[in-house]
Amino acid sequence: MNSNWLKKLGPGLLFAGAAIGVSHLVQSTRAGADFGFGLIWALVVIHFVKYPFFQFGPRYATATGESLLDGYKKLGKPVLIAYFVVTFATMFTIQAAVTIVTAGLAANLFGITTNPVIWSIIITLICFLLLIIGKYKLLDNLMKLIIITLTLSTIIAVLVAVFKNQNPISFAQIIPKGTVKVGFLIAFLGWMPAPLDVSIWQSLWAIEKQKETGASFNTKQSIFDFNIGFFTTLFLGLCFVALGALVMFNSGETFSGSAVAFSQQLISLYTNNLGENMYIFIGVAAFTTMFSTTITTLDASPRAMTKTVDLLTKKSYKKTYWLWLSFLAIGTILILLFFMSEMGTLIKIATILSFLTAPFFAILNFILISSKHTPKKWRPSLGLKILSWVSILFLIGFSIWYLSVL
Repeated sequence: MNSNWLKKLGPGLLFAGAAIGVSHLVQSTRAGADFGFGLIWALVVIHFVKYPFFQFGPRYATATGESLLDGYKKLGKPVLIAYFVVTFATMFTIQAAVTIVTAGLAANLFGITTNPVIWSIIITLICFLLLIIGKYKLLDNLMKLIIITLTLSTIIAVLVAVFKNQNPISFAQIIPKGTVKVGFLIAFLGWMPAPLDVSIWQSLWAIEKQKETGASFNTKQSIFDFNIGFFTTLFLGLCFVALGALVMFNSGETFSGSAVAFSQQLISLYTNNLGENMYIFIGVAAFTTMFSTTITTLDASPRAMTKTVDLLTKKSYKKTYWLWLSFLAIGTILILLFFMSEMGTLIKIATILSFLTAPFFAILNFILISSKHTPKKWRPSLGLKILSWVSILFLIGFSIWYLSVL
């Protein structure tokens, strides 16, 4: 029974794998380190604001048997072209950013070399081979193992941190003031739990899961599966805030911009405060966090670009996914080899595009799920519609605020 229940899970855990990355390991830990438990309100609010639009991905896919990208085409070809341009402009930078953080952790955990570029190449090749050999099925099974490992090791680390904590804990909530602190809050909200275009990946994974199992679409099961993954990301976000607050708050530590140095500081701070015997739990939690993001993003962007090209050209090309996968892997390595000094600028551009496109994807997903293209049974309830309207207004206001402080 348990094994069948676990077997049915899939795209929701892939969502968790993609989402639990830089936003959790870096941003949530820093939120705890800088503000204690004071930004829990922001973490919870942004999850509920983005929830409907992420959930509409698997909901639409299993209710209609097609991805959100198919739906976008029904809303007009320019929508699909806009998605292609935005994804092409950001996918190499985002892949390079998550890979370099993973490489920094690998350098600290496994030794061999401290060169993050060499480790980035090794990690990219490992992920590439896993996807080539195992395809969706291996990714699906691997993510179950990674998320279970990540959750258990993070919970153990949090429990030890709580047990060893000698300082008073305050849950007073804080609204940051000042340019630097407000800038951090905006970045925290923008990347947590993930950019909204991940909803498209979700819809593609939901279709792939159905192909792999051969079962008929089950929208109710798909929404349940998504909820497991989504609320896992919220729970682990709270865990990383707690770790930052319990271990680093008022430590006076300034984090390095270098991936290897940052990883070393992160693991050292935890082990110095929690004990050397916690090294393996912290190391495993941190590395699995970033490896899961690296492999899921390496799969998702090529999958999305393949579908977009198929829809735009009205043709299906057999090897397109492998070509996009190779293109992304090579492009990521080239950026890390030749444009490391420009990574800050490239990430800023990718971040701005992710922020500013959030209302665009939210509106598209809401229009599509509420339209004639979705069977009436699976259109959102009044409560979900109200949450969607409020959330769209929040995201538009958030984008305007972001532009005003750039």
